[in-house]
Amino acid sequence: MTRIKICGITSREDALAAVECGADALGFVFAESSRQIAPDRAGDIIASLPPMVTTVGVFVDESHRRVREIALRCHLNALQFHGNESPAYCRGFYRKVIKAFRVRDGSIARDLAGYDVDACLLDSPAGGGTGRTFDWELVRGITGRIILAGGLTPDNVAEAIQRVRPYAVDVSSGVESEPGKKDRRLMEKFVRQVRECERAG
Repeated sequence: MTRIKICGITSREDALAAVECGADALGFVFAESSRQIAPDRAGDIIASLPPMVTTVGVFVDESHRRVREIALRCHLNALQFHGNESPAYCRGFYRKVIKAFRVRDGSIARDLAGYDVDACLLDSPAGGGTGRTFDWELVRGITGRIILAGGLTPDNVAEAIQRVRPYAVDVSSGVESEPGKKDRRLMEKFVRQVRECERAG
């Protein structure tokens, strides 16, 4: 089953709606972004979630100490790093680690090989939350726990899954009515497209 992560959660209303729509994981952005959330606010939202929902903290070139503080305060299940974090940096935590990579060319497989992490997230060169895709042909055939991101929407996620066969898909702007505000109708459609794609094989 393809896991679904909805990222950039900024309110309890959006978090609970995403879970009700079928999201397996929710992402909370602690780095500078239009979707940035304060740790205390994220902690309150996470405390209201039902069990079995994976919570992911998104960081960019943050200190180990700060990441650990936020992870503990918010009870995060996993950490997602979107900056220039080294393989050694990523090994310094006692939680699941996702390392994000911007896909620019065919060298991406070599980049991934240097990291011993729990999953690798493949994003567009423009970075997270921009709504831009990348050439999926560049990552076809890459194995392991691959999380596909970058410009996914209800209209293209089925094609993306068919071509890349990822472990999970990650969506943010593609299910928003405005930056930081999730649209329940779009989330429902996104999840439905993923599940229908799976049933079709």
